[in-house]
Amino acid sequence: MVANRDVNIVIRRGQVHAIVGENGAGKSTLMNTLYGMHRADEGTILVEGAPMTFQSPADAIAAGIGMVHQHFMLADNLTVLENVVLGAEKLHGIGDGARRKIMEISGSYGLDIEPDVLVEDLGVGDRQRVEILKVLYRGARILILDEPTAVLVPQEVDELFDNLRELKAEGLTVIFISHKLDEVLAVADEITVIRRGTTVATVHPKDVTAPQLAELMVGSELPTPETRESTVTDQVVLQVDGLTLSAPVPRGARPVDEGREPTTRRLLDDVSFTIHRGEVLGLAGVEGNGQAELVEAVMGMRPGARGSVELDGADISDWTTRRRREAGIAYVPEDRHRQGLLLEAPLWENRVLGHQTERPNVKGPWIDRAGARADSERIVRDYDVRTPGIDVLASALSGGNQQKFIVGREMSGKPKVLIAAHPTRGVDVGAQAAIWDHIRAARRNGLGVLLISADLDELIGLSDSIRAILRGRLVGEFDPAEVTPEQLGSAMTGAADRAEA
Repeated sequence: MVANRDVNIVIRRGQVHAIVGENGAGKSTLMNTLYGMHRADEGTILVEGAPMTFQSPADAIAAGIGMVHQHFMLADNLTVLENVVLGAEKLHGIGDGARRKIMEISGSYGLDIEPDVLVEDLGVGDRQRVEILKVLYRGARILILDEPTAVLVPQEVDELFDNLRELKAEGLTVIFISHKLDEVLAVADEITVIRRGTTVATVHPKDVTAPQLAELMVGSELPTPETRESTVTDQVVLQVDGLTLSAPVPRGARPVDEGREPTTRRLLDDVSFTIHRGEVLGLAGVEGNGQAELVEAVMGMRPGARGSVELDGADISDWTTRRRREAGIAYVPEDRHRQGLLLEAPLWENRVLGHQTERPNVKGPWIDRAGARADSERIVRDYDVRTPGIDVLASALSGGNQQKFIVGREMSGKPKVLIAAHPTRGVDVGAQAAIWDHIRAARRNGLGVLLISADLDELIGLSDSIRAILRGRLVGEFDPAEVTPEQLGSAMTGAADRAEA
């Protein structure tokens, strides 16, 4: 199988050059080749006019190429300085020399990062700046940013774009990979579109619109997430009351006192909400403010939570996760690799995952191999999962196709409630539109949805009501027809409360 064929891109010094394309179009393979993680079978890579052959990322780094991955690679229990110098101790030492260099880079590029702060105390936007700082510390002049805005609120996106302009002003070059076409148009100097492994166009932002870019990527016009017709009924399908969850503060982060109970912190604080049949309730929040814990508590994966959870009028607070699933709660997890798939198992076995007691996956006490395989074929067909077949390992699919398969699996069997955590994260505009359509169709048929997403346009477009979560508490309720992404961002970060004070 050929991942890239006859790719031609010219990236100019001191520019932001965006690369866009569907999942599976070959973007990741191309970037991994530029970063020395893959070797091309044919063709030439020129850096500053000199031909290069990269055997490893170390070779790419030596040539001045650095990569900031979508999933941050930081150790929370280390300081910024320790994270930055890790693996690069020979450059400037690990003490004052390294600290001076970090402060110099931080000041030169407007990153505003203190070297002695623990990473676990930083917000998402600051963590991303630490990743950029790591790359610059190693001398990169060409930066590859993979989905850099995926987990940022609008204010943090603006700050990132300011940082990119500082990098450009200093003569650095940025390769910007994103599925958010409006952001691509806002920040890029040039845009290259990749389709089915090859380049199909390079355009200037002033000459193209987001819908036109989407058409270049997938070959057809795509819908928006806009959903304004109401399908909300008066029948409550999910009721959460007073959900509270605490966790002990890690030893070393609190004073040691043998005579006292361990100090705890609230992960969830008296969270209550209601979802009706045919309703999408959107939950907006900066990562780390309790969304993951809320989802896991509703799914029965977090022991020790106080409060109650009711499904269709039945109290399920003491039910196991398996029983909740069997009763009609479907679950699209936040991390598809860790919680959603067995990567080294074929697709048809992943159809069974989490549904091993339900038809068509079982017949009596036994797994129904034929039933699971036939339904896997249906999911591949109905959800446009790009795969050579259902015997392919899940790890062989692109992230977007993995996500489409998970959504298809969870929407099977006519669930009563769908808990969807970032259901379109990391997928291309075509897959995103398809997932939106499936959610809308199920909503019309009475499905209740709890939608957690970092894509505020998605939340506004799909939700019937939106709640914001901050430090484990629900802090606001918003009408999607009236709220703006900026207002949601203010609520998510607490800026609205500070402004009122």
